[in-house]
Amino acid sequence: MLEEVERWLSTRSWSANDRPLHQILAAKQRTGQTVSVVLPALNEEATVGDIVAVIRHDLMRQVPLVDELVVVDSGSTDRTSEVAAAAGARVVHRDGILPRLPAVPGKGEVLWRSLLVTRGDVVCFVDADLRDFSSDFVSGILGPLLTEPDVDLVKAMYDRPLAGASGQGGRVTELMARPLLNMHWPQLAGFVQPLGGEYAARRSLLEQLPFPVGYGVELGMLVDALHLAGLDALAQVDVGVRKHRHQDGQALGRMSAAIYRTAQLRLARGHLIRPSLTQFERGEDGFEPRTYSVDTEERPPMVEIAEYQARKAA
Repeated sequence: MLEEVERWLSTRSWSANDRPLHQILAAKQRTGQTVSVVLPALNEEATVGDIVAVIRHDLMRQVPLVDELVVVDSGSTDRTSEVAAAAGARVVHRDGILPRLPAVPGKGEVLWRSLLVTRGDVVCFVDADLRDFSSDFVSGILGPLLTEPDVDLVKAMYDRPLAGASGQGGRVTELMARPLLNMHWPQLAGFVQPLGGEYAARRSLLEQLPFPVGYGVELGMLVDALHLAGLDALAQVDVGVRKHRHQDGQALGRMSAAIYRTAQLRLARGHLIRPSLTQFERGEDGFEPRTYSVDTEERPPMVEIAEYQARKAA
């Protein structure tokens, strides 16, 4: 298996500099593919506007690489929607998409619903909390999809500094996701940032995948895409450095539990005895337990949804 991963690394791992923007644009125009960029957002008023502005300036005005830019607000209580709209994005609220199915909290829920409000042949997801954002995050991962017809999904890879220390971010990746992938899906061991929120894929692939509603969406998507499309349909591109808001240790614990649950379901599709996680916080009387539910729901492949089928037939 190591030989297969090494071969994959040499043939499916690139740098954003490997494909100049003019080459990517020429391929897009030649093939007629359309591109949607989706930013899932929850209380990101401090960063979402800058990301939207950079994408619009670099990839919509200067060159017509991106055809639509959509921010899906998943219930923000700050000015996320207003800031995103003012910067030029089309803002859609999660609860207004597919209203017959009550929305549940979670990033995966937002990504799944976004397929119903976008049209692009290629869909690019970008987290809305990035700082010092560069449009290379978008053009870099779009490059292989627009120039390589046998590539279906591309993940961004990058350095993740933490408190000024290089490479110390991505704690859940190193402590949970990477061990799981190496032990159970070793073909995916070459992915530098398997949980990264910046990736692009062909709609024809995304619409066939189930979406874990919460933090497990990235691992679930990677594993399911491997089984559906094969390793050589997956790729990664180095886009430099990713700076974003880091979560505290307890939030990371809840994220890890959701990711483990996603992996468990894919290993056995078995019954979870206790889909919850108890953590501890110091209170007035010592350490007090806090129990959180672990995501136990997944959305089916979008191609099975009647409204999506009707839109495709229209």
